[in-house]
Amino acid sequence: MMARVLERVRQRAAVEVADWVLSLKPLRRYALARGDAALHDFYCVKRFEGLPLGVQEFRYRAITNLLHEMERAVSDGRISRRARQGLLRVFVANLVMNARRNVAPFIAEHGFEPPAFVVVSPTQKCNLFCSGCYAASSSRATATLSYEVFRRILAEKRDRWGSYFTVISGGEPLLYESQGKRLLDVFEEFNDTYFLFYSNGTLIDHNLAERLAQLANVTVAISVEGFERETDARRGSGTYRRIGRAMQSLRELGVPFGVSFTATRENADTLLSEEIIRHYFDEQGALYAWMFHYMPIGRSYTVDMMVTAEQRSRMLTRQLELIRNRGLFFIDFWNGGPMSGGCLAAGRPGGYFHVDWNGDISPCVFMPYAVDNVHEMYRQKRDLTSVLNHPAFQALRAWQTSYAGRDGRGPTHNLFTPCPLRDHHDEGREILVRFGARPIHEDAARALRDEEYRRRMVEYGKELSALLDPVWEREVGERGPEPGAVATLRPAAGAGHGHGLRPPVR
Repeated sequence: MMARVLERVRQRAAVEVADWVLSLKPLRRYALARGDAALHDFYCVKRFEGLPLGVQEFRYRAITNLLHEMERAVSDGRISRRARQGLLRVFVANLVMNARRNVAPFIAEHGFEPPAFVVVSPTQKCNLFCSGCYAASSSRATATLSYEVFRRILAEKRDRWGSYFTVISGGEPLLYESQGKRLLDVFEEFNDTYFLFYSNGTLIDHNLAERLAQLANVTVAISVEGFERETDARRGSGTYRRIGRAMQSLRELGVPFGVSFTATRENADTLLSEEIIRHYFDEQGALYAWMFHYMPIGRSYTVDMMVTAEQRSRMLTRQLELIRNRGLFFIDFWNGGPMSGGCLAAGRPGGYFHVDWNGDISPCVFMPYAVDNVHEMYRQKRDLTSVLNHPAFQALRAWQTSYAGRDGRGPTHNLFTPCPLRDHHDEGREILVRFGARPIHEDAARALRDEEYRRRMVEYGKELSALLDPVWEREVGERGPEPGAVATLRPAAGAGHGHGLRPPVR
C-alpha cells in the first residue's frame, strides 16, 4: 500500500516538474530537442521490432512532428494550461512513463502483449445522414451500449491490459445517453484515461467545449470532407458552418483538436490541396489530421465512391511531402501503414479491436464482421482478453506479422498497402469466411455474397500494387536507406508552419 502511495507521489511530482518546464519556452525547446534525440535513437538506431530502417524513419518522423506541433500549440495558446497538465498527467504519465510497467503483468500471465487500445462506438445514433456511412448511422438508429457495459469495457482494458487510451467513434458519440450518463460523464469517471473521439462537430458549442476544457483528458477529431461544398454535399446543408463555430470554441478554450478527412473519388485531390491544409492547420489550428478512405462496406456501399489507385498514388506523394517538408502529423490509415507498422486490427500489440453499439466485437471499424459479442461474453463470465484467442483474430494477426516481416521469416512487404480487406481483399475475406466471422449488418453480408464486388476489390488491389510497390522500393525497400541517410530526415530549422492565431486569455 505504501509503495503505491509513494509511486503516486513520485508521478505527481514528475508531472508538476514537467509542467513547469513546459511553461518556459527555453526549457520547453531544450526538452523537445532532447526528446527528439531520444526518439531518433529508439526508432532509427535501436530499431525495435526488426522493421526496416525506412519504416522506422517514418515512425520517428510522425511522432516528432506531433511533438513539435504540440510545442507550437502550447506557445500560441491552442493548448491551454489545464489541457497541458491533463496531457502530462494522463497521456505522458500513463502512456509513456509507465507504459511497459502497465502491461508487464499481462505479459507475465499470458506471454504476449495486449492491444494498446480499443475503439468503442457506444451509439449508432447520429443527427446527420451521410452518404455511404460505414456505420449506417442516422437519427432513426437507436442501438446503444448500456452505461454499465460501456464502463465495464473501459475498466477492464485499463485494469487488466494496462491500457490508458481509448478511441470513441459512432454514430455521433455526443448523442450517447444511457442510465442517466452521457459521453462526457464517462470521460470524467475515467479521468486516468486519455480519450480521442470522432465527431461531426455540429453539437459542439461553447458550453460543451468549456466542459471538455475542464476535463482535460480528451481530444476531438472533427470530420470534414473539404470546404463547404464538399462537406455539405455529403453531410448536409449548413454542416460546414457549424463545424467552423465548433473549431472556434475549441481553439478559444485551448482544447486540442484535429480533423478527420474521408477521401472519396470526388474529393481525393481537393483534400490535400494547399488551400485545405492552410485552412485547417494554419487558420483553424488543428493539431493533427487523420485520413480515412471511403470503404465500400457500409450503407448502400459502392466501389465507385472509392479513391482510384491513381488518386491514392497521388495522395501518397502529397502526404509524404506534408510529413517531411511541412512537419505535419498527418496519418493516412491506408497510405500511412509505415507509421503504424502495418495493419492495427484484430488486437495486435500496439493495435486495437472494435466494439459497437450492439456489443459486437469486430477486428476493425472498417471490417464489420463480428467474432464475439460483449453481452454474450459477460454472460459466459469471460473477459475482453478471451476475444484475442478467437481463430479469426489469431489468423489476422499471423497475416499482419508475416506481411510486416516481424516473424523474421521474410521481408517486410509494402506497408503503403497494409489492409488485408481493402488492399489484399481475397486474403482478408478468406480469413473472415473460414473462421465464421458474422456480418453485423445486411450491407456487410451482401458484400460477402457479391461476386462483382469481390472481383473489383481484387482488381483494385492489383492496380495498387502496380503503382505503389515501386514507391515502397524507392522509399524503404527491404533494408531501407543506409544509416547515414537518417540525418536528412531531421526537421530543418524553422520547419513546420505558423498559425497566426492569438492565444486566448485565461
